[in-house]
Amino acid sequence: MTDRDTVKPLVLRGRARVVPEANVDTDMIFHNRHLHITDRSEMGRHIFGNLPGREDFPADARPGDILIVGHNFGCGSSRQQAVDGFIALGVAAVVGESFGAIYKRNAINAGWPLMECPEILTPGVKDGDELLLDLEAGTVARSDGTVLAEGKPMSQVQRDIYFAGGLLELAADTSRTR
Repeated sequence: MTDRDTVKPLVLRGRARVVPEANVDTDMIFHNRHLHITDRSEMGRHIFGNLPGREDFPADARPGDILIVGHNFGCGSSRQQAVDGFIALGVAAVVGESFGAIYKRNAINAGWPLMECPEILTPGVKDGDELLLDLEAGTVARSDGTVLAEGKPMSQVQRDIYFAGGLLELAADTSRTR
């Protein structure tokens, strides 16, 4: 176990924020009219601004929330703001049935925990449910420990990037140790 292992938890506790729609693309997550924003802290207020019925998400988000999403979440373009906006809001992690390939890589590279869990919407997770997300075991449980769904555990590479705070931070750390 390294010092970094004690800094970031492998078990997250948070409130579920459920967005079950399939094929939510990056333009729905962070509209292209806001691409001029380069300060991550300002990106959060625009999350889901182009997804009908979800425009109030930023106002309702709380640090530590766990985003539960449907099939092919984050498909579309490679815009990093679609990840960074959630980080700005303090959303702790995202669990989804599946993800767009570029979105998945962007989330991992940013050090934002992402778990693929094909059955996550089946057990009836509702907005506001208190969840325990075990990144190492790949499980999603109720706050009492009852496992609701099993997904893919965090890989070693994903874990290294997560503990470093992002891919660039990991690369800088690795270059310092040479």
